Amino acid sequence: MIDQLLARARGTVDNADALWRREEQTAVAFESGRLKAAGISEEAGLNVRVLANGRMGVAGTTAATPDPDAVLLRARASAELGEIVELAFPNPSSQLLPPIATFFDRTANASLSELIRMARLLVERLARPDCQINVAVQREVADTAVGNTAGARGEYRATGIAVTADITRIAGDDVLMIYDQYVGADMPSDADLEKLVRSVETRLTAALTVVAPPDGALPVVFTPAGLAAVVLPLEQALSGKTVLQGSSPLAGKVGETIFDDRLSILDDPLTPGRPMSRPVDDECVPSRCTGLVERGTVGRFVYDLETAARAKTQSTGNGRRGVFGKPHIGYTNLVFSADGARPGAGAQHAAPLPALGGGLISDIADGLIVDDLIGVGQGNVISGAFSHPVGLAYRVQRGEITGRVKNAAVAGNAYELLKKIGGFGNDGRWLGARWSPSLLLEGVSVASR
Repeated sequence: MIDQLLARARGTVDNADALWRREEQTAVAFESGRLKAAGISEEAGLNVRVLANGRMGVAGTTAATPDPDAVLLRARASAELGEIVELAFPNPSSQLLPPIATFFDRTANASLSELIRMARLLVERLARPDCQINVAVQREVADTAVGNTAGARGEYRATGIAVTADITRIAGDDVLMIYDQYVGADMPSDADLEKLVRSVETRLTAALTVVAPPDGALPVVFTPAGLAAVVLPLEQALSGKTVLQGSSPLAGKVGETIFDDRLSILDDPLTPGRPMSRPVDDECVPSRCTGLVERGTVGRFVYDLETAARAKTQSTGNGRRGVFGKPHIGYTNLVFSADGARPGAGAQHAAPLPALGGGLISDIADGLIVDDLIGVGQGNVISGAFSHPVGLAYRVQRGEITGRVKNAAVAGNAYELLKKIGGFGNDGRWLGARWSPSLLLEGVSVASR
């Protein structure tokens, strides 16, 4: 499809690139322990971007049999009012695509009945007389093809599966919600599902006792799930778009040591077996690992073709696009680690109860383990400042977990807290497209609400 479109684009516009993607999604949902929904959906779409007289135009279609001429006509019409930009599309000489495992037959061939059985097994394993159990399974099989009029071409198949389990326990006016998930390109093994169950049970057991929250500037362990408020400002600040807009606090600081000298952050689309991995991005740029922060020092920002052109640099292979609209910057697999350590194969779940907190709590006289925060992403995120009520947090006293805290909030500034990290946990895991261990951060403000 895109070859035919690009052939027609040559000679009618200055340059063009296109992406075609077909996705088949299978969804299973159990609510309150009962099968609520199960079904399969499929969609495909074509997106084209053209440069005509120095201006950019885009168009897309989800038609079953797209008309290349009609799509090109709409893209050229869009370019008449489009932005002026100089884009250098990748050429075939740069098309040595790295080999990467993105497609797994087990995932693609799993039947709807198999996915239902897997979800039902989790419901049965997590069943509690006083709890509501919800389990969701989402499987995706995708085919992607991308190319441009310079002759570059790339295509790949990918699979992904997400298994999410949550427990809700209501006792009087106390509402406790705990969830966990498995996300990967390959089907979870029985061991993976057992780890998911143990992870939920571990945190549920520790949360049954409610204790008063502490107050003051205290050591706080942020679990991989609880790190969102700390990680989100960095994701925004390390985007080339925010650097161009002048809003990134890290702009102009490449080569400077800003964070703890053990902290490294990578964007790695070449990690095997992850749903966000790919050999080529949505603009036909070959994938490669990008060191965003290396041992505390700001390394690179992520760019797509347009932001790279405006910044007079090169794309990092982080172009992402949907069926409609122009490409934009998108992270792939974000890896937060100590001393450049990389996640091991299948590193999915945290360890069981004795290691809740990643082995970081033995020296804490009084503090918290934060596993979930409420309202993350609201406000002026890029400044690094955060203040959020806890959704799920545990009090630590004299090196032991004494119970769950309610009606508490934590506050701090991500950039300041990450200058001196108290410790990196031994519980590194994937949570969606991010890998990280727990982090012990000192001097976090904790207050009762």
